[in-house]
Amino acid sequence: MTTLVQTLTHHTDDVNCCAFSSSCLASCSLDKTIRLYSVKDFSELPFSPLRGHSYAVHFCCFSSCGKFLASSSTDGTTILWDSRAGERLAILKQPSGNPVRVCRFSHDSTYLVSGAADGTLALWDVHLKKLRRSSTIEDGSVIACAFPPGVNNFVIGSTSGDLTLWDCQMKCLFNVKEAHDLGVTCCEFSPQPINDNSGSPSFLMASCGQDNKIKFWVMSQLHPSGYKIRIRCSLNHHTAPVLSCCFSPDGQILVSGGAPLYTLKQHTRYVTACAFAPDLPLIATGSMDKTVNIWRIGVKSYSGEDFSAQINRSFQHWSEDEVGSWLSAEGLEDLVDVFKTNNIDGQELLSLTKESLINDLKIESLGLRNKILRKLDEVKVQMESASTGVPDEFLCPISREVMTDPVIAADGYSYQRDAVESWINTKKRTSPMTNMPLQSSLITPNRTLKMAIDRWIDAHKVLQLPAKQLN
Repeated sequence: MTTLVQTLTHHTDDVNCCAFSSSCLASCSLDKTIRLYSVKDFSELPFSPLRGHSYAVHFCCFSSCGKFLASSSTDGTTILWDSRAGERLAILKQPSGNPVRVCRFSHDSTYLVSGAADGTLALWDVHLKKLRRSSTIEDGSVIACAFPPGVNNFVIGSTSGDLTLWDCQMKCLFNVKEAHDLGVTCCEFSPQPINDNSGSPSFLMASCGQDNKIKFWVMSQLHPSGYKIRIRCSLNHHTAPVLSCCFSPDGQILVSGGAPLYTLKQHTRYVTACAFAPDLPLIATGSMDKTVNIWRIGVKSYSGEDFSAQINRSFQHWSEDEVGSWLSAEGLEDLVDVFKTNNIDGQELLSLTKESLINDLKIESLGLRNKILRKLDEVKVQMESASTGVPDEFLCPISREVMTDPVIAADGYSYQRDAVESWINTKKRTSPMTNMPLQSSLITPNRTLKMAIDRWIDAHKVLQLPAKQLN
């Protein structure tokens, strides 16, 4: 069940894009502004709106670390912002000076890609705030861009209808001609790698276009420098151009926007943007009706779990911003700055004691100290009371033990690193799952799976033990 939480009406023209970080929602508009809101109550942040572009703002996105916000505009620039203070860090001028339609950060926040109306691509060094490389597509405007999880290659979509995979040396790795007949409008990768029995690491991508269609693609790595993108299926439920799409954090749900929403009936004009919150059961949608709607997924989250349990499972791995969001959600927003100043992340949060609150954080109020400790105790109790059954996907297919360093082999399956390395060295490079020859001995860290396992271990307070001892 999905319900409307709030409608934001601050923009004075069409909303072009929405993006979430762990603590903020950003939206940008034809009105030349970027607006930022707290995910706690969707109140506008004190330094919002951000004004720096002289023409319409087409796209905005956060870096994975949450520190940076980027926005691209018809004025031919991409602006890099400090998302925590609203400070403008750099103005990145597109080499051709043409309107910039899209920008995206790499997953490690090292690079920023910007694409323009004349087909130019620019690769920026985020930390040095300078141009690294540039290139140009053969035909059309660059209007969409996405990075697969954990990989610094990226796919761009164009008004000519092509989808093209590039690496960070600006080398074209693969091209799908006329993926959408009338032009690509958006492309997004699922946050989770997939096993598709291709014998190689694979990623699921969705694209949408002016042809009213949503298409699902599988991107597979054939060898270290070789990739292939192939169609998996096509959806034809929309009756008008599909302008945006996004995956849920677990990769199980895709939301798409185009004509006025059918399931989420609220916008009165085309839906131009949609975004999932990374740590909350929320969706944001933006529209040509100048509004941004916030939707909450019902009591059960999209993965079928109670959301509070989902949050608790990732507690230990929270960033400083996520700790700030938790404090705000618990009515402790006055302490956010204190915790950030002291660099309190999830690990530090779990280790807080009455003494550290007094001596290190200088929290003098007995009531505030007691409330913090009480909230932490509630979380720990929930974590301890959770079931300890081990999900099968967390077990190495070779050793049947909980994986601590999962990697993806060339057969597309995940294994414990030392177990699969030993297998490859002694079993003549055959797949432990299919017994078919492996095309490559390459293994790739499965960071997403490792994060899930670490969260599960934290939630269930188990050690790395053989499965038979855990069940």
